[in-house]
Amino acid sequence: MAVFNGLLRARSSVNFSYVRKVLSSSAISSSEADLLISSSSASSLDPNPLPLCHNPNGRNVQWVFLGCPGVGKGTYASRLSNLLGVPHIATGDLVREEVSSSGPLASQLEDIVAQGKLVSDEIIINLLSKRLEAGQAKGESGFILDGFPRTIRQAEILEGVTDIDLVVNLKLREDVLLAKCLGRRICSDCGGNYNIACIDIKGENGIPRMYMAPLLPPPHCASKLITRSDDTEPVVKERLRVYNEMSKPVEEFYRSRGKLLEFDLPGGIPESWPKLLQALNLDDNEGKQSAAA
Repeated sequence: MAVFNGLLRARSSVNFSYVRKVLSSSAISSSEADLLISSSSASSLDPNPLPLCHNPNGRNVQWVFLGCPGVGKGTYASRLSNLLGVPHIATGDLVREEVSSSGPLASQLEDIVAQGKLVSDEIIINLLSKRLEAGQAKGESGFILDGFPRTIRQAEILEGVTDIDLVVNLKLREDVLLAKCLGRRICSDCGGNYNIACIDIKGENGIPRMYMAPLLPPPHCASKLITRSDDTEPVVKERLRVYNEMSKPVEEFYRSRGKLLEFDLPGGIPESWPKLLQALNLDDNEGKQSAAA
């Protein structure tokens, strides 16, 4: 927990043992919540914030990506990570790595993931803390968090230990989300992520047409594709239900602080990437051709 301890010492007098107490409690009282986030206040930001590659105080950006499972958080957060030179930290990847490690939490996490349930706050904080500590040791600066926070308690804890500059909320129709999740494939050899779904929903009742071309693998990966164990229709629908139930308060948490950017994906990567960059006030001069990849 060294990174969280260090951040807490820098931001307030709260130590991580207190955070652990909050995590293990059934609820956060108003006085505890005030103490936890006492060093942060709801800022009156510009109604149209202009994200920068570097914060005015000289550090790299610290962003959060929100969005339903399968919306494309990893895809767009990874592209922005490369563009801005900051690490992309996906808590879903951290959980899957822990499951595959056969560590002490592996069997417990495997059951949670298979059922489409949310991993507990304490486990996620522990995994994220270890990842941040490893990054700090390598000299990493800034981050784009993907999949965290997912609950109000996680958002309050995160606000208590560090400043978040911007929260990007990616949005997509639920029928498209379901099709995308069921079409996901992974190469068992190289680990590459692909999607065999070709989504083409005609526009009607004022809703524009939605088209997303499949992201097919190269020939040498085509025979090695596997499906994630949690990408079944019942599990995906449960994950979407749980996410929608938990996400509204988190969205409002950041909206009230003037940090939430809502972005409706208009289609696949070729349509969405340039418009996302425009919404973020960023240029991708070196990789404009990659948007069509």
